[in-house]
Amino acid sequence: MSVQPWAQWHAEHERRLADPHGFLAVTSLNFLTGTPRRFPDAPGEWSTGADGVVVELGDGESLTVGGVPVTGRHSFGVIDERGGVDAVAGDAVIEVAKRGGFDIVRPRHPENPLRLAFHGTPAYEPDDRWVLTGRFVPFDAPRDVTVGAAVEGLEHVYESPGRVEFEVDGTALALTVFNGRTPGSFFALFTDETSGVTTYPANRSVAIDPPAADGTVVLDFTRATNLPCAYTDFATCPLPPAENRLPVAVEAGEKIPYERLATVTRR
Repeated sequence: MSVQPWAQWHAEHERRLADPHGFLAVTSLNFLTGTPRRFPDAPGEWSTGADGVVVELGDGESLTVGGVPVTGRHSFGVIDERGGVDAVAGDAVIEVAKRGGFDIVRPRHPENPLRLAFHGTPAYEPDDRWVLTGRFVPFDAPRDVTVGAAVEGLEHVYESPGRVEFEVDGTALALTVFNGRTPGSFFALFTDETSGVTTYPANRSVAIDPPAADGTVVLDFTRATNLPCAYTDFATCPLPPAENRLPVAVEAGEKIPYERLATVTRR
């Protein structure tokens, strides 16, 4: 395997992670209720109800939403699941979103120490052994799959169009996949025998390009990535469905982040 394309891909992946308003910049995770509350890292008092998220900005406080400055009372309306709105407050971005059926406020500050100290994520050296050919097997009809979350008590529901079947050293395996970011693509959340040993215990993700006409897909585990919850406790990342716990050691892709090495409980 040529290391250069992989290295370029990983460098770009880390660049996005370390964006000034990326997940490493998140300073808190706040679940809204009908009672207005103020948070130390965001202006205003925040609440939610049948008409959606509302902020009451005090004297001298303002936000910029969609390029428009707002003061006083501002309604964000009802936010769709996995949707969100970014409100700008100085050099910070206040993410207003819905996750697992709950409205949340998640401020992102570029000066967050977690972001400033970030110096990359360890990963296995890329190895052709972990670039596998699989076959997409569609379900008769797409299925809603409910999975847990990094935040206790939270659940996510994803539509699954089918699963990908493949082999590792003669062992037949399969992953339930969810729809990806681009039409026809997929992603799979999984754990394996390295989880909690050399890789993050809760989950990793692998992106899968659209299948060929005969259903063939490429499973490139050298590009398996951590989710944001591997770095911060302020993420609501989904956990893999039970059937995606692979009984093999996938010694490929990203490892436990440096930031978690001291806190991850090893098996």
